Amino acid sequence: MARAPLTVATGDPGPPPAALVRRARAINRALAEVYPDARCELDFDGPFQLLCATVLSAQCTDVRVNQVTPALFARFPDAFAMASAPREELEELIRPTGFFRSKATSLLELSRDLVERHDGEVPGSLEELVRLRGVGRKTANVVLGNAFGVPGITVDTHMGRLARRLGLTVHDDPVVVERELNALIERPEWTLWSHRVIFHGRRRCTARKPDCASCEIARLCPVGRGEKAP
Repeated sequence: MARAPLTVATGDPGPPPAALVRRARAINRALAEVYPDARCELDFDGPFQLLCATVLSAQCTDVRVNQVTPALFARFPDAFAMASAPREELEELIRPTGFFRSKATSLLELSRDLVERHDGEVPGSLEELVRLRGVGRKTANVVLGNAFGVPGITVDTHMGRLARRLGLTVHDDPVVVERELNALIERPEWTLWSHRVIFHGRRRCTARKPDCASCEIARLCPVGRGEKAP
């Protein structure tokens, strides 16, 4: 029997079932053994570079972003330089990442917000980060977890897909998924959990053809055990 949803969009859902908490944490421990070196795969030097690189990573591989950012940051090394970047030059530098026009707009607007509101510095709180134009919770949690050491769960396509396959959520809304996972995983582990799940989603549990036969956490996964995910 499929379990009831842990949360809904509104109201207090209450604590998750203890058995689900134990299984989620067992998955985290197993992934820690499989991917002991799990980390952010974007190259960056400081919060501003990570913020920009994360914006560029939307619908693009981290490998491609890492090929683009050295020239980008050599030309526009900080928020002040990026805020006044000529759009045509900026678009050409980031063109290989795809959706370069909308990404250029995001880089220009968030840089101007940083200059006008924060004297060019990237703020270290979720509330302030998501007020920057072009920055959502996913990007904010990446920056907080990897540039500031503030734990956060990053709900990207890999995280959402695996959380549902693993039976840890039944939702598609990233905010709801983040809330549910926050209740399951210990707070100090949130950032590393994100890296481990993303590594697993890229290397083993891919969208088109998950390798359940070789999966190291198949025994903890409904799909890996041949059951139907919620």
